[in-house]
Amino acid sequence: MNFNRSSGILLHITSLPGDYGIGSFGKDAFDFVDFLKKSGQSIWQICPLGPTGYGDSPYQSFSAFAGNPLLIDVEELVVLNLVQKNDLRKLKELPHKFVDFGNVIKEKNTILRAAFENFNENNNFKNFVQENTFWLEDYTLFMSLKNYFKGQSWNLWPAEIKKRNPLILKEMKQKLSAEIAFQTFCQFIFFQQWNSLKTYANKQGIQIFGDMPIFVSFDSADAWANSEIFLFDSKMNPISVAGVPPDYFSSTGQLWGNPLYNWEKLKQTNYSWWKKRFAFALKMYDLIRIDHFRGFSEFWAVPAIEKTAINGSWQPAYGKELFQTIINEFGELPIIAEDLGVITEDVIQLRDYFQFPGMKILQFAFGGNEENPYLPHNIEERSVVYTGTHDNDTTLGWYNSAPKKVKSHTKKYLKTKTADISWSLIETAWKCKSVIAIAPLQDFLSLDSTARFNSPGIAGGNWQWRLNTFLSDKLAKKISDLTSKNGR
Repeated sequence: MNFNRSSGILLHITSLPGDYGIGSFGKDAFDFVDFLKKSGQSIWQICPLGPTGYGDSPYQSFSAFAGNPLLIDVEELVVLNLVQKNDLRKLKELPHKFVDFGNVIKEKNTILRAAFENFNENNNFKNFVQENTFWLEDYTLFMSLKNYFKGQSWNLWPAEIKKRNPLILKEMKQKLSAEIAFQTFCQFIFFQQWNSLKTYANKQGIQIFGDMPIFVSFDSADAWANSEIFLFDSKMNPISVAGVPPDYFSSTGQLWGNPLYNWEKLKQTNYSWWKKRFAFALKMYDLIRIDHFRGFSEFWAVPAIEKTAINGSWQPAYGKELFQTIINEFGELPIIAEDLGVITEDVIQLRDYFQFPGMKILQFAFGGNEENPYLPHNIEERSVVYTGTHDNDTTLGWYNSAPKKVKSHTKKYLKTKTADISWSLIETAWKCKSVIAIAPLQDFLSLDSTARFNSPGIAGGNWQWRLNTFLSDKLAKKISDLTSKNGR
């Protein structure tokens, strides 16, 4: 696919400002679209939008299709006469500077349940249910069962429910009909609001750059409802799980624990589940980042009994056949491949065969030799260049904690003063050959490590950062001038 030379800003929805404890699809989201337009940007990159579980990571979701009800704009519920303004009082008392997920979940759930009690089904609702039955039915039942079993993972449910005995599931659907209706309502409202925001962004010339993790969570509706396409044993426990082997960063590797695909079974179904997933993502987003692209070439399979990722093995995936099948179905794909980390020749061949742009991170560029593939003079046009991603420190935070050798090389290469490091890296990204340039909003604001969004491998404190600074017209003009000067 041919991408236009362009640029954008990375900011997840939860990080938007606002009065109700967490960023949402409300006024502040529309204001941010206006800021992007004023800044001459054409891309808004976000993290996955699915409902999050333990740890609040958007990359560990209860569904590859469903939306996170925490992102619903509660003021819109007031406009629809589903709740009263006074009902929002407790949510409004929550912190503005960071997301207190525990209390946001509690208070927002209370408001959503109150709104549901006042909701009357209409034609839009009925059409939504009809169009999304292929995932909605399983997801709403899954979440209702999960609440019924007090949050237990589905592999701990009674065997006849775990293995989806049709008669028992029918009984449970009747028993949990009210909860299923509530879960359906939440999804309807989520997608009504998301579609309004996306339509507005597109009308302003802003493309939404979404994120598709390759793997699903084990504790998800996807794994429970489609167990045949995963490597599970007869008791529905994983045989092997996902991770990456030991490397420079970790002597024991990373044990992610996601279920692995049964690629033979996927092939036999002509990749039916993946076709549905791509069809859905292509409606949700204008551009799609595929997280852990390497896993489409080969994946690190770790026996489920292992406590670390050391004793795994590389197993082949059928990525080439899958992408060809998807392209045959939908045409050219607006995919960006997350090809970071240790990448082998087979992954490069797969990426280049389909001409998917890869990712280049400028924070990885300095301190080594001139052949470093992330140094600007080595970056090829078919790529997306970043100052840093959601997993990196802010540029100022990265620089402040960098070794002397890295600092020295960075200043020399960029011909910059320390005080200007964030903007120097942004300017370098915008000048690059890369067809797309992206920087997190934190870098445009020259924020330090206190504004870091996620620290991989560190439990707690992640995903909580929120914007608390006014985005001025002066900043918008500065970004716009830089963008125009560099032909983006």
